[in-house]
Amino acid sequence: MSGINYTEKIPNNVNLSEDRTLQRALEHWQPNYLKWWDDMGPEGSQNYDVYLRTAVSVDPEGWAHFDYVKMPHYRWGIFLTPPEADRRIHFGENKGKPVWNDVPGEHRANLRRIIVTQGDTEPASVEQQRHLGLTAPSLYDLRNLFQVNVEEGRHLWAMVYLLHRYFGRDGREEAEALLERRSGDVDNPRILTAFNEKTPDWLSFFMFTYFTDRDGKFQLASLAESGFDPLARTTRFMLTEEAHHMFVGESGVARVVQRTCDVMKQLKTDDPDKVRAAGVIDLDTIQRYLNFHYSATLDLFGSDLSSNAALFYTAGLKGRFEESKRSDDHVLKDDSYTVLDVENGRLVEREVPMLNALNEVLRDDFIRDSEAGVNRWNRIIEKAGLPHRLRVPHKAFNRKIGTFSGIHVSPDGDVLTEAEWNANRHKWLPSDADREFVRSLMPTRVTEPGKFANWIAPPVVPIDRKPMNFEFVRFN
Repeated sequence: MSGINYTEKIPNNVNLSEDRTLQRALEHWQPNYLKWWDDMGPEGSQNYDVYLRTAVSVDPEGWAHFDYVKMPHYRWGIFLTPPEADRRIHFGENKGKPVWNDVPGEHRANLRRIIVTQGDTEPASVEQQRHLGLTAPSLYDLRNLFQVNVEEGRHLWAMVYLLHRYFGRDGREEAEALLERRSGDVDNPRILTAFNEKTPDWLSFFMFTYFTDRDGKFQLASLAESGFDPLARTTRFMLTEEAHHMFVGESGVARVVQRTCDVMKQLKTDDPDKVRAAGVIDLDTIQRYLNFHYSATLDLFGSDLSSNAALFYTAGLKGRFEESKRSDDHVLKDDSYTVLDVENGRLVEREVPMLNALNEVLRDDFIRDSEAGVNRWNRIIEKAGLPHRLRVPHKAFNRKIGTFSGIHVSPDGDVLTEAEWNANRHKWLPSDADREFVRSLMPTRVTEPGKFANWIAPPVVPIDRKPMNFEFVRFN
C-alpha cells in the first residue's frame, strides 16, 4: 500500500492522508483484512461484478453512490458525521460538560471494550452468511446479500479506525484479534452467542437482518449518544447503512409471507403439509423461525440487571435510545424501572433502580419496534383473507442470558416444567426437519435476471430505480 491515494482507495473524512501513524497502522491491517475477506467473505464471489452502493461522503449525494464493483475492490471508507459545535454530554454524572475528542484515561478500558464488542459483530455476520449466495432466490436478493456483507465490512473498518486512532498498541492488537476470531469456532468464537449461530438458509437470513440487525440499530443509536465524540459521530453514520439491512429483512420476510398466502388462497387450504407440498414455507414454520431469531436477539441486550450498563451510562459512555427525546433528568439516580422476575414458579413484576435496568429499557424499546414490523407482515395475511397471525413470543421465552436463562417459558408466558417444555418445543422452535425442508427449497441459486424462486414473491421496491430484470450481479 506504499504511496496509496487514501482519498481514492479509502474514502474518508478523517484526514487519513495527513496522519502517517494511522496510515502505517492501516497499511499493516488492510492486507490481513483482505485475506480474511478472501477466506471468510461470500463464497466464490471474488470475481463477480455486483451493483453496489458505496459511501464516498457523508452528504446526501455522496453516501449512496451506485455502480458495478468487484467486492474485494470495494472502497471500504471511514466516515464520521460532521462535528456538532459546542456539543455537550447530555446524560450521566458528566452531563453538561464538553464531549471528549480524546479517550479519557479513566474510561479507556470500558470504551475499548464497547468498541471491540460492537466491532466483533460485523465480521461475524459476514462469516455466518458466507454460503448463502450459493442458494439466492434471485439476482435481486443476491445483490442485497452482498450489499449487507460489504457494509458489515465497512462497519468493521469504522470500529478498527477508532481502535487504531485512539488506543495505541492495545487498539492495534484488538483490531488484529477481530480478524482472528471466527463465528462458531470452538476454540476462538465470536464474543456474543448469537453471532456464533449458523445462518443456513434464506429465511434465517431475512429473520436475522430483521431482528439481529435491529439490535444493531438500538446499540448503535445508544452509542451515538456517547460523550466520546468520535464514537458518537462514527455510529451515527453507521445507522444510515443499518437501515438498509433491516429493510432487507423486513421486506424479505414480507415476500415469503406474501408468496405463502398466494399459494394458500390458490389451493384453498391452510394445511401445512399441502402448503409445503406446493413448494412454499407454511406460516407455522415461519412463526417458529420468528420465535428463534427473536429470542436469540433479545439475549444480545445482556442481563436484565447490569452494573456495567449503569457504569457506562453514569460515565457518559453509552446513552439510551433517543436519549434527547426523554423527559427525565438524564441522570436517573432516583428513578426506577419495572422488570420481570421469577418467584415460586411464576413471573412477577418488581421495581429496580433504573440505572441497573438500562439493558432492559433498551430491550423493551427493541420489542416495541420489532412488533411494528410483525404487524406489517400480518396485514399481508389479513389482506389475503386468512385468519393466521404472526406474533412475537413472550420476552422470557427461550432465553439463555439473564433472569430467564434457567427456566422454561412458553410463547404465551407460562412457566413450564422441563418435561412440558420438551413435549412442546417442536411446536415453538424450528426442528431439524423444519430446517431441512426450508433448505430443500433452495437447492441452487436463481441466476436469470427478473426470475425468482417459487417460495418467495418479487419485491415491491426496486433498487436505484432499476427494473426487476436488471442484471444486479454479473458472473465472470
